[in-house]
Amino acid sequence: MPAFYEPLDEHTYRSTPHTVGPWGPDSQHLGPPSALLVRSLLDTDRVLARVTFEVLGPVPVADLTVSTALDRPGRSVELASATLSHEGRPVLVARAWRIVASDTTPVAGGSGEPLPPPSSAVPMEIPGHWGGGYLSAVEWLSLSGGIFTPGDARVWARPRVDVVEGSETSPLERLFSVVDSASGVSSRVDIRKWYAINTDLTVHLHRQPVGDWVGLDARTTIGPDGVGVATSTVHDVDGPVGTTAQALFVRER
Repeated sequence: MPAFYEPLDEHTYRSTPHTVGPWGPDSQHLGPPSALLVRSLLDTDRVLARVTFEVLGPVPVADLTVSTALDRPGRSVELASATLSHEGRPVLVARAWRIVASDTTPVAGGSGEPLPPPSSAVPMEIPGHWGGGYLSAVEWLSLSGGIFTPGDARVWARPRVDVVEGSETSPLERLFSVVDSASGVSSRVDIRKWYAINTDLTVHLHRQPVGDWVGLDARTTIGPDGVGVATSTVHDVDGPVGTTAQALFVRER
C-alpha cells in the first residue's frame, strides 16, 4: 500500500509525493509530518491527552529525521517531545502530555453530539489544478462547507495511504494526519487571494479515536490585525474525541 513516508532506517524517512501540500511541489502539508511525529510518541501504557506542534519552517519533501526526548518523567503523567529535522535543521516540534490509562467509564460524559455519519456526506469538490499530493491522498466528504466554500465546515476525511510504508496505521496516526486541515476547510478567505497559514496546532483528546474516518466540525475567526484562530471539534464515527486550535498568519497575497 502506498504511504506518506518510506522508512530508510529507524529514525529517517523519505517523503513521498503524497505529502505535497497545495502551496507548491517542494513543501508538505502539515498533516503527514504531524502523524509521523505522533507515531514516535505513542506509548503502550499511556494515552495522549494533548499534543502541541510548533511549526519552525516549511517541511520539505525530502529525507527527514525524527528524534524524541522525555522532557518531564512521571509515574502517572509525563511530557514527551519529538522533533522533525531536515539536514540537521528542526522544522517541526511536537510536545505531548501522556497520561497512564485508567478506567473512568462510570464518570465519562459531556462530549456532545456526534456528527452525521460519512454516509450522509457528499464528495468535497476540489478543483483539478489543486489536486494531487496530499489532497488526493485523502478521501474528503462534506456535510457542509469545505475548502473552497468560505465559512464554517463539517467534513469527514479518510487517508487513502498509510503513514509509513510497511507499518499499519493506527487510528491516532490517521487522526493526526487530518486535523491540521481544520483551518483549510473552514477558511473565511479565498485561499487563492489570501494567505491563512497556521503557526501551530494544539490537539486535546478526551478519548482515543477508533476506525478509519476523522470528522472535523471546524470554524475560523479572523481579527482586524492579521491574526486568526481556527478551532474544531474532532470526531470519529462514535462521536467527539477532542478539540483542536490553530493560530493563523493572515495576509493578502
